[in-house]
Amino acid sequence: MATVEMEDFSESQLWVLIILMLCGGEVFTSVAGLPFTKARLEREGSTADAIIDIGTLPTANMDERNRLRLKFDAIRYLGYAVLGYIFVINLSGFLSIFLYLCVVADARDVLRKKGLGIGLFSIFLSVSSFANCGFTPANENMMIFKKYSTLLLLIVPQILSGNTLFPACLRLVIRCLGKMSGREEFEYILGHSEAIRYKHLLPPARCVYLALTVVAFILVQFLLLCYQEWNSEVFRGTSSYQRAAAALFQAVNSRHAGESVLDVSKLSPAFLVVCVVMMYLPPYTYLVPGERDGWPASMETKERRFLWSLNLSLLCYPVIFIIIIALITERKSLLADPLNFNIFSVGFEVVSAYGNVGFSLGYSCSRLLKPDSYCKDASYGFVGRWSNKGKLIVIAVMLLGRLKKFQMKGGKAWKFS
Repeated sequence: MATVEMEDFSESQLWVLIILMLCGGEVFTSVAGLPFTKARLEREGSTADAIIDIGTLPTANMDERNRLRLKFDAIRYLGYAVLGYIFVINLSGFLSIFLYLCVVADARDVLRKKGLGIGLFSIFLSVSSFANCGFTPANENMMIFKKYSTLLLLIVPQILSGNTLFPACLRLVIRCLGKMSGREEFEYILGHSEAIRYKHLLPPARCVYLALTVVAFILVQFLLLCYQEWNSEVFRGTSSYQRAAAALFQAVNSRHAGESVLDVSKLSPAFLVVCVVMMYLPPYTYLVPGERDGWPASMETKERRFLWSLNLSLLCYPVIFIIIIALITERKSLLADPLNFNIFSVGFEVVSAYGNVGFSLGYSCSRLLKPDSYCKDASYGFVGRWSNKGKLIVIAVMLLGRLKKFQMKGGKAWKFS
């Protein structure tokens, strides 16, 4: 979040920001934490998996000595691998952005008019995207490059590799390093991720689940944004390909990255609700279907366990209904009468119905943007002004809320980390 105009910064100040973004990124700070992890494991000498000083084990057999030495080396090689990962990703991002700006004269002219050098802009954007800071040297963020789809698509891998897909990318890198070098330290890292105690190093199956969940979240946002905004003002003056690329870029950035190619204030309420959910979810949120400890006795087959694991948590149902109402049933009212029909009032009504409470913010004719002589205030609640389809949805919400005791164990297949 910025509190000053980005173009007010001098070149030297922008370089300071680059250093701060690079050192403050979660991937870099995780490397800085590895020595502390190693020291903590050394102190846990009484546990079987602790890493302790080899010299303090005179009675240990040779196999135990080798295992401990291997674990020591594995943590050290993991640090090297992550540092190399940071360097390669940022360098490749810088080179791809720089070469694109050198080749595409129109994009280069955009920066020249703002007095920004392509070299500084390229490295700033690469580091900011990888560290998920959301800053660019331009006041308009990435909106000035709405029509430059290739540039947007070049940045997408930077964002994903530095945040939501980092565990999957890291495991792939370590596997490649192990095959190329033949060193057993890399094999140990892959086979003993829990012993290493590096939170970004997830088991193989979890990496697959994480990648699939990330793709699913992006796809949902992409389709919703295209459906809602394809012919709206935010895409004015762009081709179909440019709209699709901009929508993909915006969907990727909603998961913590923060760069924006569209005016967020002009996006539909339904998409904004989805954005709120995506911003709230931790970066390593993923679905593990069919896997959970303590299955009920009735879940004797894999098929039933899979279906049961997909049950949503109590929080998900109101959010889903709010999105449906904002997207379909009351969409026109949200646009024509925003003071009465807004996301907060709709959300309040849905949650009240789901909780079987009955509170309502009501409806006031005095808040109409265009006065209507036929509008009359009534004593009934806000939902009384909704369409028939909206009222049917609220009926379903109330019934589902009455049966919420059967949903108390939902959402167990979702992992938040």
